[in-house]
Amino acid sequence: MPRIIPLVLPLSVLLASIMTFGNLAENYEFAAMKSSGISLQRAMRVLIIFIFVLSIVAFWFANNVIPYAEYKFVNFRKNIAQAKPAMAIAEGQFNDVGTYNIKVNKKSGENGNILSGVTIHEKANNYGENKTVIKAKDGELISNEKSSILKLVLNDGYYYQDVTPKKYEDRSKLPFIKSDFKKQIINIDLSELNKTDEDQASVSSTNGMLNVNELRYTLDSLNKNLNNEIVSFSENINQRVGIKSSPKALKPHLKKKPLPADILSLYTNKQKSDILKMASSTVTSNIYSIESTQKDLKDKQREINKHLTALYEKFVIAFACFLMFFIGAPLGAIIRKGGLGLPIVFAVLIFITFHFINTFGKRLSQEGGMTPFMGSWMSSFILLPLAVLLTYRATNDNGLINFDAITTPISQLFQKISERFTPAQNKQ
Repeated sequence: MPRIIPLVLPLSVLLASIMTFGNLAENYEFAAMKSSGISLQRAMRVLIIFIFVLSIVAFWFANNVIPYAEYKFVNFRKNIAQAKPAMAIAEGQFNDVGTYNIKVNKKSGENGNILSGVTIHEKANNYGENKTVIKAKDGELISNEKSSILKLVLNDGYYYQDVTPKKYEDRSKLPFIKSDFKKQIINIDLSELNKTDEDQASVSSTNGMLNVNELRYTLDSLNKNLNNEIVSFSENINQRVGIKSSPKALKPHLKKKPLPADILSLYTNKQKSDILKMASSTVTSNIYSIESTQKDLKDKQREINKHLTALYEKFVIAFACFLMFFIGAPLGAIIRKGGLGLPIVFAVLIFITFHFINTFGKRLSQEGGMTPFMGSWMSSFILLPLAVLLTYRATNDNGLINFDAITTPISQLFQKISERFTPAQNKQ
């Protein structure tokens, strides 16, 4: 529920302000106020103070309550998975259980512990490869709350295991071991998972669980890590291609003879072939290294952008309450309609626009299309002129749209045309 508050609160402020000021204008309460010398700004003064307090509360809620709720939600879900391991396995997808990834086609039984169509990938310690795959027709999960061992009994299955030969030339043959079984028992150690308690939950790195201070600390670490990796990769790639950063190495050696234009002419045909093959292999290896590092750096920059967006969102929700009030209050005074009819239409249209621009800006900023600051604040910056315009027109008792400014030039144009052709008709 707390994660819905950033969506509900600005919409509630917008709708409530339109309905309240629409009712006042519809019942001519504003006319009575203005005849008594009370301006619109004076009528809004107490509500502005209330909205200011509400914005502070919204910021405190986004900075403390929402991260704590996300934090407890994830860890509470994890505790349920530990107490009832069968609940940690969802049908039709791979589930991380201990050192295994388990996928089942269907679960049955009273506690969902009877499994059908079991596929298991065993996690390997080296390079994250799944070298062992186990498939079984059915199986059963047997657990005990007093024990940290989850017993998985498999029936009618087989397993594959990749074998890595010691000789490099034999690896292209991709050898493996295959075996079948009638019954096999796999013991999964859950002791590490069971150490987590609801009151002593482990802190996750999810940006939704962090407050402003924690986000700033995390951002500092992420930026340092990114910069160190960029420097390390640049030094590494320079060493691989033979570029030295030392100034002494850049000085030309005047005593050496100049090299010929075609260096390969100094070698035999076999040596030329070996040199070109080595150069081609080096270039391919460097390109692969650059592309993989570039992808890794983009992922890290995307993670930084997500944390920056989460940081700015805590301030955007507070400003959004102010913005929606200064859009809704003058708009209600202009349209002079209260209740749940026309105000809901205006409120929904304005909020959908705000939410769409906000979502678009956040997605674009996370992918690097714009800065996270602009992505988070773009919706507020776009709707801010609308709030200023509506407040100005409501203060001066102007309508939402001045139709006279549009119709008067058109009517004058038609009048001039009619006056020009009328004398010619009278002469005939």
